[in-house]
Order: sequence, then structure tokens, then C-alpha cells
Amino acid sequence: MSTAMKTTGSAGLVLRAETAADLMTEKPVSIRESATVAEAIALLTDKGFSAAPVIDPAGRPVGVVSQSDILVHDREKADYLEPVPEYYERVNLSARLGEKVPGGFQVEKADPTQVRDIMTPAVFALAPNSPAARVVEHMLALKVHRLFVVDEDGILIGVISALDILQALQP
Repeated sequence: MSTAMKTTGSAGLVLRAETAADLMTEKPVSIRESATVAEAIALLTDKGFSAAPVIDPAGRPVGVVSQSDILVHDREKADYLEPVPEYYERVNLSARLGEKVPGGFQVEKADPTQVRDIMTPAVFALAPNSPAARVVEHMLALKVHRLFVVDEDGILIGVISALDILQALQP
């Protein structure tokens, strides 16, 4: 069965899904709230995602970390190690593989900031048996790009993105 969606124009589109479970991407990629910002950057970059659910140790969603969250954090924070004291001769400095380090470069400190410190702590979740029409209504009303699907224990089991909904639309 399908849910009819009103559209303008002569041809209508139909949402070919009945429930949130029909729309969701199962076993979504997520990141621990204790992960570092560097780990979040690697995850989003490697997977080509714009955002990822953040989960607690039990697997419950506690927020979302997005590229925007990381950019804001990065803009506000940049720490560098102290410049090399003059008593070290620059000719003695070399990189890990032995090549000389050009002048003007600095070594960046590892950022210990955790994802929980920069994420958006809002969680919008639905049960897998929620009607597909309600999923669309929630996304529009909340003005969000994704909704989480959680089981009866609040454990993340899926994510519904705007793209998932578009893919379920058919003439």
C-alpha cells in the first residue's frame, strides 16, 4: 500500500511507504559522544556524509554532529605548539621521514574536544511503526533534514533523510 501525497500540477506523486521502517536506512553509521572532533571529521569525510547521529554508550541517540558544527568549532579554536626556540638549529629539525621541515610551518596540537561538546543536542525520533505521512509532516514542521528511528528501548535502529523520502516518491 502507499500514502498519497498532494502535489501541484497535473501529475501527482505517491509516497510508496506505509511506515517509518519502510523509509529508514537501517543500521545507520553513528559516532560515539566521546569521540574526538578529529574522529568525527574522518567519519564524515570518509563516508561523504554531511552529518551523523551521536550515540551514548547504550546506543541511544543524544544528538547530531554536522559539518556546520565542526566548522563553527574549528573557526573558534586553533592552538599551536610554541615556536621552536632559537637555541635549536633549524637544520637539525626534520619530519618523521627525514625530510626537512620548511620554515614558517608549525606543529598543530591535537584537539581533545569531544563530539558531545560541539554536537547539536536535539534528538527528533520516531518509532518504526509510525505512519509514513507523519514522518513527512514531522520533517516539515521541525525543518530538519533527518529523523531518527528508535526501538522501544530508545536504541537507534535507523535514520530517515529527506533523500530517503524523495526516493520513495513515485508518479
